[in-house]
Amino acid sequence: MIRVTGSPDEPARVAGPLALALSAACLLGAATPAAAQVTETARGVRSAAATLAQSAITIDGVLDEAAWTSAPTIGQLVQRQPDEGRPPTERTEIRILHDGTALYIGVMCFDSEAGRVIGTQMGRDAALGSDDRIEILLDTFRDQRNAFYFATNPAGALVDGLAFANGQTNNEWDTIWDVRTQRSPEGWSAEFAIPFKSLSFPAGRTVWGFNVARHIYRKLEEVRWTGARLDLRFAQVSEAGELTNMVGLSQGIGLELRPFLGGTLVHTSADGRTKVTGKPGLDMFYNVTPSLKLTATVNTDFGETEVDARQINLGRFSLFFPEKRAFFTEDAGVFSFTSTGPSAPGGIPATGADVHPFFSRQIGLLAGEEVPLDFGVKLTGKVGRTDLGLLNARTRATDAVPDRSFVVGRIRRNILEQSYVGGIFTDGHPALDTSSRTFGADIRLATSRLRGGTRNFVVEGYAVRSLTEGRHGRDWSWGVSANYPNDFFNPQVSVKEVQENFEPALGFVQRRNVRMVRAGGGVNPRPRNLFGIQQMFHDVYFTHFTRLDTGQTESWDVFLTFVDWHLKSGDNLHSIFDLNPTYERLFAPFRIAPGVVLQPGEYRFTRMRVFSFMSASRRPWSGSFNWTTGNYWSGTADQLSYGLTYKLPPKLTVAFNSNQTFARLPEGDFRTTILSWRADYTTSPFLAFSNYVQYDNRSRNLGWQSRVRWTMQPGNDVFFVLNQGWIQEEERRLAFDAQDRKISAKVQASRRF
Repeated sequence: MIRVTGSPDEPARVAGPLALALSAACLLGAATPAAAQVTETARGVRSAAATLAQSAITIDGVLDEAAWTSAPTIGQLVQRQPDEGRPPTERTEIRILHDGTALYIGVMCFDSEAGRVIGTQMGRDAALGSDDRIEILLDTFRDQRNAFYFATNPAGALVDGLAFANGQTNNEWDTIWDVRTQRSPEGWSAEFAIPFKSLSFPAGRTVWGFNVARHIYRKLEEVRWTGARLDLRFAQVSEAGELTNMVGLSQGIGLELRPFLGGTLVHTSADGRTKVTGKPGLDMFYNVTPSLKLTATVNTDFGETEVDARQINLGRFSLFFPEKRAFFTEDAGVFSFTSTGPSAPGGIPATGADVHPFFSRQIGLLAGEEVPLDFGVKLTGKVGRTDLGLLNARTRATDAVPDRSFVVGRIRRNILEQSYVGGIFTDGHPALDTSSRTFGADIRLATSRLRGGTRNFVVEGYAVRSLTEGRHGRDWSWGVSANYPNDFFNPQVSVKEVQENFEPALGFVQRRNVRMVRAGGGVNPRPRNLFGIQQMFHDVYFTHFTRLDTGQTESWDVFLTFVDWHLKSGDNLHSIFDLNPTYERLFAPFRIAPGVVLQPGEYRFTRMRVFSFMSASRRPWSGSFNWTTGNYWSGTADQLSYGLTYKLPPKLTVAFNSNQTFARLPEGDFRTTILSWRADYTTSPFLAFSNYVQYDNRSRNLGWQSRVRWTMQPGNDVFFVLNQGWIQEEERRLAFDAQDRKISAKVQASRRF
C-alpha cells in the first residue's frame, strides 16, 4: 500500500521504495500537464472526476509531485463579479486527487501582479473577507442542501464550517484537516488534504456535489466553477457541480476518541482564596453508519471558549448572544428552525422578535454562570432523504439548581429539489423543577430557478407550542414569510405571532404577546461607470407590532436607506441621512438607564443615521465611523460608534472599537459606553495568541481575556486561557479594583480508528 505523506492523519513524511519508484515513473510520464477533463451532464450540471493518486503527496503547498503534474485540471472558472459570466482576469488551475483515505485539492492561483496578492491573516477560522482566498464546498450526500465548507488564503489560514438549508452557514464547526500554501512569482498555490474520516457520506455514493470559488480582493473579483450568478450565494449548495469517481473511500471503523485533561485556577478577590481543580474528560465520535454520526462528551470542559462581546441593552426586550461552545456548535445546522424568518440586508435592523424553539445556551449556562455538564450525546446525520438530530444532556447539581436532564429532537424531510418539512421537540427546564416541553413543525419551500428562470424565491412557515407546568393557554407561536432574495431586487414580507404564555424553556424568545408584520425590500443596481461604485443599495423596511391582549399598536418603525454605496476600492459609504421614524407605546414604566424611567404613554420620534463609513480592510490601517442623531423617546440622543484596525500581515492584528450613546431626556440624561481592544498575534496557522479587553460603564466592569491555542498537529491541541476582571471605583473613575481571576488550561488529543 502506498502511504500518502503529510496528510492530517499522517503528518510525518514517509515514502517507501515502491512509492518512490511510482513517483519517478509518473514524473517521467508527465512532461506536460494533462488537459482539463470537465463535462456537463444531461441536466446542464458541470462535472469533473477525482483522480486516484498513484504516488506519494507531501502537503507543503507546492504542487510538484508526480500525482499533481499528471492529473487533469477541472476546467476554467467563471466570473460572478464584477462582470458576471465573463472569463476571469487571472487564470486558476484546480486538480483533485484521492487515495481512498483522503481527498486532495490542489489550486494554482496565477496572478499577473503576484506582489499584490493579499493575505493578512493566518489564524484558525479567521474572517477572510478582506483577503484573496479559495473556498470549497463538498456536498457529500448530493442532497443539494448541506455541505462541508473549507477555505484558505495566501497566508495558509485554516477555515472550515458547514453550509445547511441551502444557503445558511455555521462557521463554528471544526474538524481535522490540513492545508498549506506557497507564494511564487506566478501567484500563489494551495494544497488541501481532507481525510474521509472527517466527513460523513453515504456508503456506495460515487458522485458528490462540489464547487470552488476564488476571490481576488484588490479587484473585488470572484470567480466560481459553477453557480457564477450574482443572485446566488456560494453557500447555495443546489448550484454545485458534480465530483465523480469517488470510489474506494475508507472511513476506517468510524471511531474517533478525543481524551482531554482540563485544569482551572480561580483566585477570589473577596476572600483572597485560590482554588485549583482539574478533571479528565472524553469526547467521542462514532459513525453508526457512514451517514449517521454519534457524538458524546463526558465530564465536559469549556474552559477554552472565547468570552462574549459586551452589549448594553437600551431596548425593552432580551438580547441574543450566540453559542460558542464546541459540543453545541458542531452540527448545529441540523437543529435550525425557520422561526427566525428571512434575514434583513446589512444595515437594516433585525425585527427584534426572534423565536428559537431550541437555543443551546440554555443548557449548561444559567444567568450567565456555567453549570457543569456531566455528559452530552448527539445523534446527527441522514437516513435517506431525512435529516435527523437527537440531543440528550445532563447537567450537574450546583448550589443554585439540582441536576437536570434535557432532550431535543429534530427531524427534517427533504422534498422537491431545495425544500423540506420538519418537526422539533424539546423536554426539560434549566432553572425550575417543573415539566416543560416544546413541540412544533416548520416548512420551507425554496427554488433558485423561479418559473424556469434564474431567480431565488423562498416561502417559510412554522407553528410551535410550549407546554410549561403552571401556564395554560395562549402558548403558541406561528409565522409565515415570503422572500425574493436576489441581487438587484430583494423584497420580503413576514408575519409572526408570539402569544403571552409561549415560553420554550430550552429556547429563546425576544418578546411576547405580540403580532408582528414586516414588509420591505431594496433595489440594488450595479452602475458601470459612476464614481467608482460597485453596487448601490436603496432599502425601505416597515415593521409593526400589535399587542395581542388589547389589539393596540405596541410599536412600529420605518427604515429608509438613501445612500449605501459599496465602492470598487473596497471602501463602503453605508449611509448619508438614513431616516428611521419610530413609534413606541409603553404599557408600564420602562427603566432605560439607572435613575431614568420612562412613564407609560405614546412616544413618536425620528432617528437619522447622518453618516456611516467603513474603509477597505485590506489596507494596513482601516477604520469605521457611524453617527446617528435626532429625537429619542421623550428627548434627543446621539449615538457614535467608531473603530480603528492595524494589521501587520499576516501575523499581527490590533483593533480598537467604541460604541457610545449620549441621551438627553426630561426624565434624566445618561451616557452608555462600550470600549473594546483586541490584539491577535499568530506565529503560524497552528499557534495563535489573542487578547481581548472590554469595558462598559453600565456594569463598570473591565475584563481581559488572553487565549493561546497551539495545534501540535491537526486534532492535538493545547489551550491556555486567562480571565481577569476589575471594577471601576465610583469616586475615582480611573481607579479599578481587581476582581476574580481565572486561569484555564486544556490538553486534548485525537485518535482515529
